[in-house]
Amino acid sequence: MQHGVRPSSLVPPCFAVVRSEIDGDRAVVTVRATASSGACPSCGVRSQRVQSQYARRASDLPISGRRVELEVLARRFWCDAVLCGRRIFAERFGDDVLAPMSRRTGRLELIVHHLGLALGGRPAAGFARRLMVPVSNDTLLRVVRRKAQVPSETLTVIGIDDFAWRRNHRYGTIVCDLERRRTVTLLPDREPATSEAWLRRHSSITVVARDRGGGYGEAAAKALPSAEQVADRWHLMENASRAFLEAVRKSMRQIRSVIGATVINPALLTSAERLQYEGYQRREETNAAVMAMFSDGVPIKQIVKRTCLARDTVRRIVRGQRSEVFRTRQSSLEEQLPWLDAQWDAGKRNSSALWRSMRVRGFRGSARVVSEWATRRRRAEKADAGTLARIPSARTIARFMTNGRDKLSKAETVLIAAIETGLPQLVKAREIILDFHQMIRTRTVAGMPLWMERAADSLVASFCSGVRKDEAAVRAAVTSPWSNGQTEGQITKLKLVKRQMYGRGKIDLLQARLIGAM
Repeated sequence: MQHGVRPSSLVPPCFAVVRSEIDGDRAVVTVRATASSGACPSCGVRSQRVQSQYARRASDLPISGRRVELEVLARRFWCDAVLCGRRIFAERFGDDVLAPMSRRTGRLELIVHHLGLALGGRPAAGFARRLMVPVSNDTLLRVVRRKAQVPSETLTVIGIDDFAWRRNHRYGTIVCDLERRRTVTLLPDREPATSEAWLRRHSSITVVARDRGGGYGEAAAKALPSAEQVADRWHLMENASRAFLEAVRKSMRQIRSVIGATVINPALLTSAERLQYEGYQRREETNAAVMAMFSDGVPIKQIVKRTCLARDTVRRIVRGQRSEVFRTRQSSLEEQLPWLDAQWDAGKRNSSALWRSMRVRGFRGSARVVSEWATRRRRAEKADAGTLARIPSARTIARFMTNGRDKLSKAETVLIAAIETGLPQLVKAREIILDFHQMIRTRTVAGMPLWMERAADSLVASFCSGVRKDEAAVRAAVTSPWSNGQTEGQITKLKLVKRQMYGRGKIDLLQARLIGAM
């Protein structure tokens, strides 16, 4: 059984259509309330005595590609309550239908609100024009702000982390409800005092998941001393890997000595490599000059003035943390080297012809790269001994040492074997880091005291010291089901919303969009 569409079904409930007309791309529908009485907003007493009538204009959902305006014939009533201070009141229709003083119906307001949440100001306004919804970008943002919600649920398990308003300059704090998987609030900075004040207002929190930064741990310890703090597992593993990388960087001089890469023949260097080598020599001379002045008792402040170096640079040199290593960078020819060697051995030694053949094979580098390689080969063939020794970067060596042997080539395996034989302390540091990773993966903390004893006198002692200071949170990270991964995901969503705002993402608007979109 089919039913025809009645005009009254196209307007919001509690309205009846009086008349309608079409004016170009706009449809004007005159409606009146179906109720025979109205309730006084002051005392709530209903009245049927009409004092007068007036017309209201409000936008409604579009119909058939046309904007729709409702002309509402609203009534004024006499209030019959004796003790009510209001004698005349205007008819109310409910906020979900047509709020007082509103120029949009409730159902259109809902669409405008969700457009603002999803797209922001300007993009949402452009999309609204295509939907035949008359709304500006400023209006969209005002609606989002006006309808902003603050979660009222009791918080038990939260995640807290910082996000960048402007990287390296200004940061804020995001707090997430890990049980309900939603953002709770945004704080204007990442100062411990700000986080502590917010945490004190939520004493029901029992678990705080955070990163390895000390600020949030300090704030949680002061505001919620009985709450369990959980360090983020991903940050723990990343910190451990970074600690091993720093150990490799500090050992680069010893690594060069072990693999026999101390002798460099400048005659074999290409022009680009010669520039790198000259820079390496200058840095070595600077390091020697700084160490000589420091040995003579010159204060660091005076060394900074004499050398015009940064204070941190001078401190790294004095502490032996600035080790200069000359190495050639990985070339775009690495994948083409077997083919190039075969062509060279076959007598094809014209660099331009080789480059043209490589272009056919899919090579995207320049002809100069091939020319530099050919120059190196010619000079190396003329030299009796001592070709330029290549040494991988510290990051590459760290990766080789932590990868399985089945994933390395023969040359890489020989290189790592030489390093392991000559630097047993570096091998010990690697085993300590791998044991720490294994504790996190297997979710066991029984071996942590023994692990800290082994790590205390190793190349990763600084990482062990940080774990010892934050031992309770580290243990909780291994055993607890909670982590800060959800918070990291919300930060990614926050970054997207912030970029959509085109610099207009103040904290109240950013929070309204982030929470309202949940």
